[in-house]
Amino acid sequence: MFDDVRIRVDWRASVDLTGQVLLYLTAPLAFPLLVAVYYGESVLPFVAAILVSLAGAGVCRVLADPDENLGPREAFLAVAVIWLLVAAVGAVPFVVAGAGNIAHPLNALFESMSGLTTTGATVILDFDVHSQSVLMWRQVIQWLGGLGILILATAVLSELGVGGAQLMESETQTRDVNKLTPRISETARLIWGLYVGITLSAIAVLFALGAVYDPQMDLYNAVAHAFTSVATAGFSPQPESVGAFHPAIQWAIIPFMVLGSTSFVLLYYFFNGDPWRLLKNEEFHFYLGALGVLSGIVAVVLLSDGGTEFGVEASVRHAVFNVASIVTTTGYASTDFDLWVPAAKYALFMGMFIGGMVGSTTCSIKSLRWLVALKAFRRNLFTSVHPEAVRPIRISGRPVDEGTIRDIYAYILLSLVIFAALAVFIVVDTQRGAPGVFTEFEAMGAAASTFLNIGPAFGEAGPYGSYAEFPAMTRAVMVVLMWIGRIEIIPVLVLFTKAFWTS
Repeated sequence: MFDDVRIRVDWRASVDLTGQVLLYLTAPLAFPLLVAVYYGESVLPFVAAILVSLAGAGVCRVLADPDENLGPREAFLAVAVIWLLVAAVGAVPFVVAGAGNIAHPLNALFESMSGLTTTGATVILDFDVHSQSVLMWRQVIQWLGGLGILILATAVLSELGVGGAQLMESETQTRDVNKLTPRISETARLIWGLYVGITLSAIAVLFALGAVYDPQMDLYNAVAHAFTSVATAGFSPQPESVGAFHPAIQWAIIPFMVLGSTSFVLLYYFFNGDPWRLLKNEEFHFYLGALGVLSGIVAVVLLSDGGTEFGVEASVRHAVFNVASIVTTTGYASTDFDLWVPAAKYALFMGMFIGGMVGSTTCSIKSLRWLVALKAFRRNLFTSVHPEAVRPIRISGRPVDEGTIRDIYAYILLSLVIFAALAVFIVVDTQRGAPGVFTEFEAMGAAASTFLNIGPAFGEAGPYGSYAEFPAMTRAVMVVLMWIGRIEIIPVLVLFTKAFWTS
């Protein structure tokens, strides 16, 4: 009887991996520490975070057993716990710095989880009270979150067959996407190198444009915005986001958001002499098509709106930039789109549910799932008329397994159910705590934005607003949903099943 109910997860293996990640976290914490030294600011927030991270790594080392095997269950546990603990450590500098409303532990955890999950939703009310080093830490933790999800998608989730990674073999025309090289560690290094290379390119482009067009885009801002554009994350040290900079800089950021939300497996082949895998890829076409159609709709709406006096170039730029920002789940803003007419805002709201490509830094449901679901729906219409027909679903010429199609339907349905439940909770909780402040549409926008890791929404949570106005309970639930949504639901929810632990 005891054997039937004993724990069957080698949790010590999960603890071992968690300890290694906490140890490695001290390296990126050194960067804002150096920024603090350069600007003559206090280094205590980052020293404290480094000590907490080292202490956590030490505890894990005591509890861990490196000889245990990291199987699928252990990987699920490690993924969920690592994301949660790194967010907790990431909140330490905000609390220790003691400036502004993010010094409150709940707000600090919200800001850190929003950063690590590359959501970009902020609770900051006054940017001026925060040091350059603390604001840079917000950028660094988002860059780490973008890198982390890439390694997770290619090296861990692809092993487990969850989160859409089982689609990547069809989508990239690659067998065993976790084996671009024979070893996972080498694959991770390739992804790391590509990610760093694109980031350095973004820094160079933004700094050069700043020297020509806008001195405000200095090296600090070039680094800060390169980190969060490639990570499709959205934090900015500027309260006006990218709207604080020259139009040329806004145009330049768009391709880096698009690159960050493109499959890094396909980018790897693109930059290594095989560009056609990307250029002929169906998901890539669908993703660019979604960007183009939504951008066109928003541009037409803005141009036809007599109350919006942007002019042709500015209307097109703001339409393309903000649609790209929302669809890629980056969350930047080139202007306060909350002031736009409802038709334009509804188009942006729809874009929240699309997402970029599988195997990218982006969040949301992702384009490939929608492409497969639409193809499956079209097939269902055909087989309703021709029931004897056998029509496999193909992506870039390769068939998609029927089990995978069922998984996609289930994932989309689960995502929409969680979004709807969160929206209802926000409506009820905000009406209880702040009646009349939030409309139902604003609650839906905030629910989609946090669960799907978009960032800005509408109303108080708009691109130039803050989530600080939401009740504490709502913010706490948002923290949990950002965590669940970023690692694609299953690795978290499976931990709450009895079968995971005992069967």
